[in-house]
Amino acid sequence: MILGAIAGLFKYFLPKTATSPVLPFLFFFFMATTLLSFYFLQKAMDKKFIKFLNTFLLTTICKLFLYVVVMIAYVFVNRSDVVPFMLDFFILYLSYTIFEVVAILAKTRNQTTEDSGK
Repeated sequence: MILGAIAGLFKYFLPKTATSPVLPFLFFFFMATTLLSFYFLQKAMDKKFIKFLNTFLLTTICKLFLYVVVMIAYVFVNRSDVVPFMLDFFILYLSYTIFEVVAILAKTRNQTTEDSGK
């Protein structure tokens, strides 16, 4: 929601060419990929650490591959919007990656604390 509000302010105050017209769809794309990977990681946390690590690496590789495919496909389809799209994509990628890492670290620390208390 915070990112959406910031993007709305940017759309209002900056020229129309500063942001990509597909920015609202990028929000949904990143929310969906983050929620899906977090779901798989949540399920893997209940198992051994190596299973969690393998799941984390696999979801990260799959997401990166998907991100590259989306960027390349968009560049081929809409060459006039490349720079704003790439900037929006990069900012959202960084934001959602930081959010996901912080959330996973918090979950694993809570789980480690609960496991040590048993």
